[in-house]
Amino acid sequence: MSNKIPRDNGNDYSEEIIAQRQRFLEEKSGARLNHTANYSFDPASMDGNCEHLFGVAQVPIGVAGPLLVNGEHAQGEFYVPMATIEGTLIASYNRGMRVIRESGGVTTTVCGEAMQRAPCFVFRNSREARDFSLWLAEHFEQIKAQAESTTSVGRLLEIEQYVFHNFVNARFNYSTGDAAGQNMTGRATYVACEWISAQYPALRHYLLSSNFDTEKKTSYVNSLGTRGRRVTAELTIPREVLTDLLRITPEQMAYGYGISMLSSYIAGSSSNAAHPVNGLAALYIATGQDAACIGEAAQSTVYQYVTRKGDLHFSITLPGLVMATYGGGTGLATQRECLELMDCYGQGKAYKLLEIAAGMVVAGELSLSAATRRDKESGRNEWVDAHENLGRNR
Repeated sequence: MSNKIPRDNGNDYSEEIIAQRQRFLEEKSGARLNHTANYSFDPASMDGNCEHLFGVAQVPIGVAGPLLVNGEHAQGEFYVPMATIEGTLIASYNRGMRVIRESGGVTTTVCGEAMQRAPCFVFRNSREARDFSLWLAEHFEQIKAQAESTTSVGRLLEIEQYVFHNFVNARFNYSTGDAAGQNMTGRATYVACEWISAQYPALRHYLLSSNFDTEKKTSYVNSLGTRGRRVTAELTIPREVLTDLLRITPEQMAYGYGISMLSSYIAGSSSNAAHPVNGLAALYIATGQDAACIGEAAQSTVYQYVTRKGDLHFSITLPGLVMATYGGGTGLATQRECLELMDCYGQGKAYKLLEIAAGMVVAGELSLSAATRRDKESGRNEWVDAHENLGRNR
């Protein structure tokens, strides 16, 4: 039997070719595909999302809520679908959402947008690189026209540029509508760079993606700028709500975050938050986002203080939320249903989804931060107890 995975160049998503791959894998491995081979959607809908399709991975999806959001685009209560295999996760976020609800909701604000592709332009020496950087700024409108000729929704907002040695690192920053936009910005920047190459003979060569966009990883440049969208979520939690629901005082919470801030600094972490990635990963998988973009989405900063009235003010900024409500995996069967649960599928809904995501992150931060504290009287720890009771699949 051939070692080559069966493929049909005419239609690689027909039931016949999928069945061939299933038999091929069973014969090669000796395993039986009793579950992965069963699915309820039209496999043709996977074209453009997955090659060599043979089945599906069924990830459990739970729901947390209602989450009360006081946003500019998301307003009201939302039930948030979360795909996860970590017991206690949804229960913890659900607890945090109750705190938010009892506090009057979480205020969310989209503060910036910039999806980028970051080419590197190479010259013979630094003076040529410096001169090119000046030319690049002078010809922004022409470059913008070239880039935008490839897309109906993408808009080139600016070109950041940094001269190092004999090359220029540039970040072509775009708005991308309701799409995440990585492919959109890649094509647009390529066309723009080809035009630049024809117009600027002194350019030796360029690398379309130099890693300066730091796609799917954290970075200082994304923290100071934006990748995808920058969103802040904030609220003030009354003292009584905090003590009744989380069994912790504002002073204890702030004290813990002071230690966490110092520890994050010592560790060299890019975030002083507890675990934004937990909720975001679950929401990303449920709603058809590019799960690898968790790499930049988890970057965040937390700021909190005890108010003069003795309440707790909590705020988190997420500078790299890469999410979409249109295109990519959002239109796939189960993913679309999860988006529709929040009325977040389709065009004009991206900012709404982003605000819900940021509010959800706050719920997880509040719940986990309170749970890690050891109760002095009982000697117990809610975090450990919860995982023992809910999170151990024996």
